[in-house]
Amino acid sequence: MSEAFGGPYGAPVPDRVPVLRLGDVLLVTLQGDLHDSTAQQLQDDLAETIVRSGATGVIMDLSGVEIVDSFLGRVLAEIAGQTDLLAARTVVVGMRPAVAITLVELGLTLPGVRTALNTEVAVELLTGQALSPRLGGPRRESQ
Repeated sequence: MSEAFGGPYGAPVPDRVPVLRLGDVLLVTLQGDLHDSTAQQLQDDLAETIVRSGATGVIMDLSGVEIVDSFLGRVLAEIAGQTDLLAARTVVVGMRPAVAITLVELGLTLPGVRTALNTEVAVELLTGQALSPRLGGPRRESQ
């Protein structure tokens, strides 16, 4: 489970981004602005959780992010680099077109970061198990 839910009765801890474990994959959902201290805490929490759990992949869900700046782009790149050094891969999902355009305009192409349209496809990329026919998974013939 996530360190961000360490409050009483599993309540979220303020100024922390939840890091949820889904098997060998960690899911991080960013909502709104990411402040300096929260970003640093996320990087620390994520590294600790990867090492402790042996996770092989990280999914960064940006669907709650409407505006991106160079700081957030740098944080995403640092997280991807950090997870790579810890033998895990990063996939970004839920990126809005405006966010993608802004990242390109800022020159932040996020090398080494894979993207996917949704979390299901990201899990397939990270686990190698095709869950949908779109990625070559088992097809079910209609009867």
